[in-house]
Amino acid sequence: MSNNDIKSLSSFVWSIAELLRGDFKQSEYGKVVLPFVVLRRLDCILEASKPDVLAMAESLPADMDDDARDTLLSGVVGQNIRLYNKSRFTFASLKGQDAKDIHRNLIDYITNFSGNVRDIFLDKFLFTDQLKRLNDAGLLYQVFDRFTQIDLHPDAISNIEMGYLFEDLIRRFSEISNETAGEHYTPREVIRLIVSLLLVNDKEALTGSGVIRQVYDPAAGTGGMLSIAEMEMKDLNDRIRVELFGQELNPESFAICKSDMLVTGHNPENIAFGNTLTQDAHQGKRFHYMLSNPPYGVDWKKYADPIKDEAADLGMEGRFGAGLPRISDGQLLFLQHMISKMRHDEQGSRIGIVMNGSPLFTGGAGSGESEIRRWMLENDWVEAIIALPTDLFYNTGIQTYVWLLTNRKDRDRRGKVQLIDASGERFWKSMRKSLGSKRREIPQEATEEIARIYHDMLNGNSDWADVSKIFETTDFGYREIRVERPLKLAFSVTPEGLEALREAKPFAKLDEDEQAGVLGALEGLPSGERWMSRDKFEKALSGALRAAGVKLGAPVKKVVLSALSERDEDAEVCTDKSGNPEADTDLRDHEQVALNEDWRAYVQREVLPFVPAAWVDESYTDAQDGGVGRVGYEINFNRYFYKYVPPRPLEEIDAELKALEAEIAGLLQEVVE
Repeated sequence: MSNNDIKSLSSFVWSIAELLRGDFKQSEYGKVVLPFVVLRRLDCILEASKPDVLAMAESLPADMDDDARDTLLSGVVGQNIRLYNKSRFTFASLKGQDAKDIHRNLIDYITNFSGNVRDIFLDKFLFTDQLKRLNDAGLLYQVFDRFTQIDLHPDAISNIEMGYLFEDLIRRFSEISNETAGEHYTPREVIRLIVSLLLVNDKEALTGSGVIRQVYDPAAGTGGMLSIAEMEMKDLNDRIRVELFGQELNPESFAICKSDMLVTGHNPENIAFGNTLTQDAHQGKRFHYMLSNPPYGVDWKKYADPIKDEAADLGMEGRFGAGLPRISDGQLLFLQHMISKMRHDEQGSRIGIVMNGSPLFTGGAGSGESEIRRWMLENDWVEAIIALPTDLFYNTGIQTYVWLLTNRKDRDRRGKVQLIDASGERFWKSMRKSLGSKRREIPQEATEEIARIYHDMLNGNSDWADVSKIFETTDFGYREIRVERPLKLAFSVTPEGLEALREAKPFAKLDEDEQAGVLGALEGLPSGERWMSRDKFEKALSGALRAAGVKLGAPVKKVVLSALSERDEDAEVCTDKSGNPEADTDLRDHEQVALNEDWRAYVQREVLPFVPAAWVDESYTDAQDGGVGRVGYEINFNRYFYKYVPPRPLEEIDAELKALEAEIAGLLQEVVE
């Protein structure tokens, strides 16, 4: 089936949704149409075997074990399909029934599915509720009748094509209800790129007999990533056995994904429902390949407690010991979760995950994000990061990046990370018609070219100087050192200073007599004098206070000094009791020193020539290695792939402005006339 045929089919299904207008909110259309599509798909698959299934069901003893019954009846269906239906009805026979009985008969049809399918319609789609609403509105038979006109048998529309159909329907429903289709679907060409990158170095290992590979997606959506991964692996080796695993939080997406697993012969129990980050349904499992497109910029505040508890209680023995990202974005939680499921054998694991730019550079040294990057890079798991074109996704036009990680790097890649800038025009083409925010797509030839650049480890040579570069893992690390400058204060008794003193809380807590005594003592200091030394001012202040018979506690003395001081470069340096210079916190600065450079040499070259009195606070150290300065990691694509674009000549800009002025003047003249 061609793309045009898929779009035509999608448009027909979409037209069925128009029947719901007025009786259902637009945001509810998907709750009716999507389960009907799944139901029709299953009906087309099961129709031919229905007589044999009914005959077998009739012959089985009533007290037979449920698992044994399921095995026998599913076996009658054949084709490794793990489902059956014991109802006497099919869509074809239901169409011949009295329209007034359609609701009762459809309920009979749904409730006679095998348990693994019945749960999908009853618990996840909540389909019986929608059938009742349709029946009450007098729409049920009309909607059902329209779906009988669609042939969704695998001979007519493959599993991959069904994925395209769901993709287009979900996008449409999401657009009209102001939801985010990108939470459910990743464009197919992006998935194919990720899968190609995961497999391009493993083609030899995937050939031959007896090869078994397990693939996992912790944010499975409707299962598109899993399906395409299996398809690409079987294209390499039709004898390979691919086991698919996943978990999904959205009930409708989960229902579609599980249905797909059922009809393609996969174990439906490998697709779990629930929140991957708080309820790992595949705890203890390890996988050969993992790929995912987790939600971008989605906060994890509402389920933060179990994640924080796991990080605190289990540390590096759990999933989140490396660090916790800011509460507003949980992408790096998913990546840590995937790393925890790497296999530690000869085969190891490969991970492909698409994320926005935030995980590359958000968070300074010591932050959760930086510590997670540090953990991945110091363990040498990050193999490559690919910048994708903008405007690829349905719900956002932002820049996205594919991260490739593995715990079995080839010798040539050890200690290195390849960055590929595939955002340029050579790697995308414009779509004839935009789909939401999706205006571009990656053509197959570009996918193959990106995979070749990655496979060949091209490093800034020949035609790829501005596309692919290879770095040491330490090139992304730095030490953030704290640079201090001496505190220099001048003191004088001014009206402004006295007003600031009156507003200070420690002074305001004194009773009126004490306040008057302090102010009187200050007014006794020489008028108009400016002390350029804190020590000399303190001596003068102490003398004035003694003369006035006033005693000051430490908190009040501190606010007096603060209120009557101001920074002055010509003043003497303030020192502590040991005679060491005090740091001026307002002038404190932080410098980033590359990991492969000695911080002392850096300061000698970059700091002291400009600020001779500065020094490095050597008590500001890294929690892990104890060295001076805190270690941080960031990956700034713009820095490595910056392309200078010279400004336009002033004459050209001036001419353009004059042309605009003339155009505006002409328009105004038309208004006046």
